[in-house]
Amino acid sequence: MTADPATLAFYQSEAPRYTLAFGQAPSRHLETFLDRLQPGARILELGCGGGRDSARIVERGFDLDATDGVEAMVRKANERFDVGARQMRFDELTADTEYDAVWAHACLLHVARDDLPSVLGSIHRALRPEGWHFANFKLGDGEGRCKLGRLHNFPTRAWIEGCYREAEFSIDESDVYSGKGADGTMREWIGLTARKP
Repeated sequence: MTADPATLAFYQSEAPRYTLAFGQAPSRHLETFLDRLQPGARILELGCGGGRDSARIVERGFDLDATDGVEAMVRKANERFDVGARQMRFDELTADTEYDAVWAHACLLHVARDDLPSVLGSIHRALRPEGWHFANFKLGDGEGRCKLGRLHNFPTRAWIEGCYREAEFSIDESDVYSGKGADGTMREWIGLTARKP
């Protein structure tokens, strides 16, 4: 498995503009997700970006391990919010039962379809029993690129839910909603809240 070079290059070069464009407010699903967790839970954040969700997770008293695959994003998150973010790509996740939750807002949508089972397997392994995981994806009808040249897996609802079940997750909530991506395109998205049995 290899990360898509064009997608990584976009975030590396656009980190300053990208992080400012999305402001300070945390993601729409974050509070509900955090409400499921015990106080002080250990959370792995994948694709932390500019750190807006990271800052809220820390503010609420959780033990956060914030990561991003792009050095410029890690730097921005730490400059803006001092969250101790570190660089790690999805394929570098080797943790074994270390986390109570894995938060992956708007990042796993960049994983090639052929690589997604491996990534979900790594997330499952990283979680402790009964651990929680959230990720959201732009819905579509097959892998492709957005207007900014970033790779997306563009799943159907049935396909992505099937991937999670095959990775031995139990899907607790599946929320379809409309939203605008960084390329300005309005799309249907799906937010999945899943649990490791």
